[in-house]
Amino acid sequence: MTAPAKVSIDLGTRAGGDTAVLDLEELLATRLLVQGNSGSGKSHLLRRLLEQSAPWVQQAIIDPEGDFVTLADRYGHVVVDAQRGEADLQRIAARVRQHRVSVVLNLEGLDAEQQMRAAAAFLGGLFDADRDVWYPVLVVVDEAQLFAPTAAGEVSDEARKVSLGAMTNLMSRGRKRGLAGVIATQRLAKLAKNVAAEASNFLMGRTFLDIDMARAADLLGMERRQAEMFRDLQSGHFIALGPALARRPLPIHIGPVETSARSTSPKLVPLPEPAAAEDAHDLIFMPGADEVRPLVPRRPPAVAPTADVLAQLARSGPPAPPPPAAPQVPALSPEQRQAAIDSALREILSERDAGFRTISVLYQDFLVRCRIHRISGEALSLSAFRRRLAVAHAGIDAAEAEAEDSPWAEVLAMAGTLPEDMQGVFLSLARAAFDHRTCPSDADVARAYGSRSPGRARRLLAYMEERQVIVCRLDSQGRRIVAIPGLAWETEPGDPNAATSASATEATPAD
Repeated sequence: MTAPAKVSIDLGTRAGGDTAVLDLEELLATRLLVQGNSGSGKSHLLRRLLEQSAPWVQQAIIDPEGDFVTLADRYGHVVVDAQRGEADLQRIAARVRQHRVSVVLNLEGLDAEQQMRAAAAFLGGLFDADRDVWYPVLVVVDEAQLFAPTAAGEVSDEARKVSLGAMTNLMSRGRKRGLAGVIATQRLAKLAKNVAAEASNFLMGRTFLDIDMARAADLLGMERRQAEMFRDLQSGHFIALGPALARRPLPIHIGPVETSARSTSPKLVPLPEPAAAEDAHDLIFMPGADEVRPLVPRRPPAVAPTADVLAQLARSGPPAPPPPAAPQVPALSPEQRQAAIDSALREILSERDAGFRTISVLYQDFLVRCRIHRISGEALSLSAFRRRLAVAHAGIDAAEAEAEDSPWAEVLAMAGTLPEDMQGVFLSLARAAFDHRTCPSDADVARAYGSRSPGRARRLLAYMEERQVIVCRLDSQGRRIVAIPGLAWETEPGDPNAATSASATEATPAD
């Protein structure tokens, strides 16, 4: 039985005229680093690689300048506008892997920190996809030094850590998840070394700075005195090395492409015929017919002496009566205030998409509803709102939960040992166990957490069991039972793989 033929793509020509091929399957296992100064042909190389491999493998392109959106017309890539919330980008990335759609994440128009956060969220969504959809994906990151910098620079240290962590996951741990990183940079010295070191294939183009030439020579296993050759490379010429390219440094010339970027290199254009001095003066200083004339600021009036102002007021007669006061809103009693807060929480939870909205968005919605209910002052802080929302979502009476002799006080103390985003899920499980309802399925747990991933739900339950706030076991039919340690509460057996469970349909917020 013969082995299947390798999938090789044509990058261009080698020295001597032979075809320069790249083993695509080997690239998926070993990753690629492309380096070249501006004008070296680095983006042209990436476009050639993407066009040649488009029929063979799914692609996801992190595009900071919007240059690769033109692939959509020719090869069917879907353009994802990065001006979205981070949670939305994560969900889109998960669906990209599920449906195996090639995409371009367009980061154009965002500032540096927003680009880092958006790219990190999208890469995180690709990385956290369920094991069932770990199909091969070629993940191309242009201008990688922006997302994995050696220093934070003008962006916050938090944004740098998030972005650098996503890039490190892509290059070091992405292979097992089917993610093959292809990163391109103008400056090797500005790219984090732990990200560059994960690549096994290299395409080094023209560069001029000594520090970048030295790093390129080190990565290719060349002597320092040979590094000068990178300064003499022409645009579109690269030195290739790696298991997917060549076993020894090999000069190659990148072939033509079928699509073009929206932005092109500057070209010299002839100047218009010189105008007379008077005409040139009018062209510069006289506004055109279609221009809006700027408003000329008026000179502020002279300030009159205080004595003159007082004398004028004395001559003007008695002052006008003040406007009628706004009607006073009666203050709510503590019981009425709590009832109004509970009503606002129930209104939020009654919306179908409440479970998939971020806590900050829900909190802003809550503050608006408090004004509608005429709740004066700050109704709840953000942390208190998160806790009350979790209690209400689980269907626990707020007054009963605050009573010292109530068993719910112990349950709330156990919830306090978990991260805030997990407390609502734990309280929902505790409520189902208290009511002896059917154990929620993985889909129910994921929905309570604000996710659609059953795999994430299973990891969440395993984490809670490690923290000893729940105990999970299976009955003889493979149905799951969840118990609360220290209390005689446990759910009825339920199918963990069910689309939904009776527990999810019976649970309602507390009145």
